[in-house]
Amino acid sequence: MHEENALYDNMYAERMGALPPYLFARIDEMKAKKIKAGVDVIDLGVGDPDLPTPSHVVDELCRAARDPAHHHYPSYAGMPEFRIAVARWYMRRFGVELDPSTQVLALMGSKDGIAHIPEAFVNPGDFVLAPSPGYPVYRTSTLFAEGRVHEMPLTAENHFIPVLDDIPRKVADSARIMFLNYPNNPTSAVTREGFFKEAVEFAREHDLIIVHDNAYSEIAYDGYKAPSFLETEGAMDVAIEMHSLSKTYNMTGWRIGMAVGNGTILSGLGRVKTNVDSGVFDAVQRAGISALSGSDDCVREACRIYQERRDVLVGGLRKLGFLVDAPKATFYVWMPVEDCMAFTTRMLDEAGIVVTPGIGFGSGGAGYVRFALTRSTGRIQEALGRMEGMDL
Repeated sequence: MHEENALYDNMYAERMGALPPYLFARIDEMKAKKIKAGVDVIDLGVGDPDLPTPSHVVDELCRAARDPAHHHYPSYAGMPEFRIAVARWYMRRFGVELDPSTQVLALMGSKDGIAHIPEAFVNPGDFVLAPSPGYPVYRTSTLFAEGRVHEMPLTAENHFIPVLDDIPRKVADSARIMFLNYPNNPTSAVTREGFFKEAVEFAREHDLIIVHDNAYSEIAYDGYKAPSFLETEGAMDVAIEMHSLSKTYNMTGWRIGMAVGNGTILSGLGRVKTNVDSGVFDAVQRAGISALSGSDDCVREACRIYQERRDVLVGGLRKLGFLVDAPKATFYVWMPVEDCMAFTTRMLDEAGIVVTPGIGFGSGGAGYVRFALTRSTGRIQEALGRMEGMDL
């Protein structure tokens, strides 16, 4: 058996050697070992909402799933009614006008679009500009397309926004895609006034595509309202935006999202997807329509709950002596530590608490850990109590 496994190890494609282990899968393994050992683990690591999907969305799925008309292959681009609902939601939320037939594409979650967009536009050796720290799929999707990643450092000194002038001109001129993400995962940073306009001008100057990951726009606090990149003048000429129902409506397991924006860019992404998948189950799209077209009360209530958790966690961490900012958006708290891997290991081994080491998001995250506000206030308070007993 050992020899058989060794044989298959040697059969992996060379590109597999460039892929790091997927961070969240490794965390799940570590957590599972502790649970098996009888530890009461408090998971503040992976950003999977613990709140239920709104009942009206679930009800619509159940109704649609019973309709035999939805038991066939779905449309590759998404059913027209779903794309219309997306366009109406973008107009209502951001004031952005979209043509549902050419400027909206259904996705199996925003990760689907992020993972496949380089395949459409990146040739072997081309650069992709990716934030560091950043969502790991920006990097891995580039490697699958045999492109080269140029990390754009996100630093506290610059409020976790890349300095575009620091990108070497030779790199910028040979780059095909720039990934941006605000509100940001993992840092929870929000964009500053004027940055999106600078990014549009940069894209025009260097003839590249901007892919803005806007999955966290609706999780916001203290009156903050996150913008769409497509609100920026000229953005529709150079950019698409990935969005998802996962975080907004607690639908992570449902796998539904959308890419919107420049029709030519979306056409390229769509051509890739028609060759690798068969679209989103129509009943799930019907549920998505219900979410996008329904009341926003469920979103406001979720934000209220996350804000309460944020205040408890940030207040508790500050009492323990940590320097940590209260985020305006996302359900993450990004905290500086001396050694993120050592801190993460100690938290799990000594307190049974899962946090995410920043290094898993790229070299720019080495001095941080990420907490997710995806457990109840009571469990967060319990975690803080456990931390009080540690020599931190």
